[in-house]
Amino acid sequence: MWCEKIEIKRIENSTNRHVTFSKRRNGIIMEMRKISILYKEQVFIVIFSSSGKMSEYYNPSTILPKILERYWMNSNENI
Repeated sequence: MWCEKIEIKRIENSTNRHVTFSKRRNGIIMEMRKISILYKEQVFIVIFSSSGKMSEYYNPSTILPKILERYWMNSNENI
């Protein structure tokens, strides 16, 4: 059984938009935690809301400068 496609569009009601954003943000952070625990991977995620509020998650073994260094090394190779 296939799920039918839904149209992705902006949620006009600001309260509903904020609630949906909060639920999705929490879901993404929960998935990052699972990945870091199950696969022993280093993860770091930063999410900004439309109001500019920052949310972040990183596992305790993550050393941010090393992750950023790996990111820059890999992103420069792909250019």
